[in-house]
Amino acid sequence: MKINICLLYGGKSAEHEVSLQTAKAVIQALDTNKFAIHPIFISKEGNWIKGPELSGPVENVKELEFGRNGKEIVPNALSSKLTADEESYDVVFPLLHGPNGEDGTVQGMLELLNIPYVGNGVLASSAGMDKVIMKNLFAHEGLDQVNYVWFIRSTWEGSPERAYDQVEKELGYPCFVKPANLGSSVGISKCENRAELTEAFVEAFKYDRKIIVEEGVTAREIEVGVLGNDFPEVSIAGEIVPKSDFYDYKSKYIDGDTALIIPADIPTEQYVTIKKMAARAFKALDCSGLARMDFFVTKEGRTIINEVNTMPGFTPFSMFPLVWKHTGLEYPQLIERMVQLALERHEEKQSIIHTF
Repeated sequence: MKINICLLYGGKSAEHEVSLQTAKAVIQALDTNKFAIHPIFISKEGNWIKGPELSGPVENVKELEFGRNGKEIVPNALSSKLTADEESYDVVFPLLHGPNGEDGTVQGMLELLNIPYVGNGVLASSAGMDKVIMKNLFAHEGLDQVNYVWFIRSTWEGSPERAYDQVEKELGYPCFVKPANLGSSVGISKCENRAELTEAFVEAFKYDRKIIVEEGVTAREIEVGVLGNDFPEVSIAGEIVPKSDFYDYKSKYIDGDTALIIPADIPTEQYVTIKKMAARAFKALDCSGLARMDFFVTKEGRTIINEVNTMPGFTPFSMFPLVWKHTGLEYPQLIERMVQLALERHEEKQSIIHTF
């Protein structure tokens, strides 16, 4: 019997296009002898459109943006039967990046529907999406990080100069301004002075009501993948060497103007430190299934955790599938492993008693 897998992608998010690229890559990797692939496209307006079952890879992401050839549904239709003769979805794979998908919202819905799903649960997804909450939890765990401050829009609008003064006093330049609840380097700016800082606040607040400002450090960017539930496994490390000033959206998803060095050329003891920190961070956020952990390594040898991505991209330029490939897990096997972890976690949850 094939596993009925539902792919959710698109989404009401600034990372909508990234999600389409991820969906295309995952569809190419799924073994149609093992999986019956049922796509659901979520438009930028938030409409859920169910497409026909896919019998193989798609050539272009436009094929995944269903219009008249799709059926608009409500989200709770995921729990209904596919046809009168078939079972419900065996597992849902939320290939969603950013708010309204990677932040615990869809995960909460799937929990209510009691459907197995790939990836992190509600808590890890929401905490991992909000960079401020994430860094607060890392601080509680005692993980080394760069200094940071954060603001909400209303506070900044009430006294912008006070916000800029605080950044300059506590962090200095260079610094990075980011929306708190977004990924894929959307809305991020590097600032070298007050004028750039002012523009960066305006840009970041376009995407979120809360922003974070981080101290700039001169360091190498090292990333590892994590797989597992209660017993996470960590991949070999990869290094990102962007040709632009930093690893921005264009470098990640459009022109691939970045060198990915796998394995990263770092001392064994430094990799061991990263591996231990990655596992600690995974557990601190109560992650499950998968995550990508990003680190900075300074020339003095300081290892700093930057952030976690609870649903990393699977595009041709993405680090997560590449580090696992070099660890010995090819793309199709990686997908199957994540599905298996989802089913294992769901089965464990069914043993929980909800009466007293």
